[in-house]
Amino acid sequence: MINSPLQKYQQNQFQTSPAQLLLMLYDGAIRFVKLGVSAIEESNFEKTNTNLCKAQAVIHELIAALNYDYPVAKTLYSVYEYMIHCLIQANLKKDVKPAQEALSHLTELREAWEIASKSINGTAN
Repeated sequence: MINSPLQKYQQNQFQTSPAQLLLMLYDGAIRFVKLGVSAIEESNFEKTNTNLCKAQAVIHELIAALNYDYPVAKTLYSVYEYMIHCLIQANLKKDVKPAQEALSHLTELREAWEIASKSINGTAN
């Protein structure tokens, strides 16, 4: 029986699949972009910078996780690089439009990976 929070965390860490980790990365990037957009709208430029930079860091992790044995990796790399470019522009210009574009791409990709994950695991509707 697992009693301590540390033991529960360690057990969950071993039970997390690569697909779940990927979705968690997307969730993090989406959350940080949304926080960055809110900060731009509030003219809180320190919070803008912090969150958009965190989103870029998550996207860099997505890039690092690419498996170039599959042709789609090159396309994903280009999309990720474009999203980073959008986030940099949003941060530099304090403009929500490029950040919202990156958010749109992140959301679409997250949904696609979730569907793919469910179909692989046989849990698709």
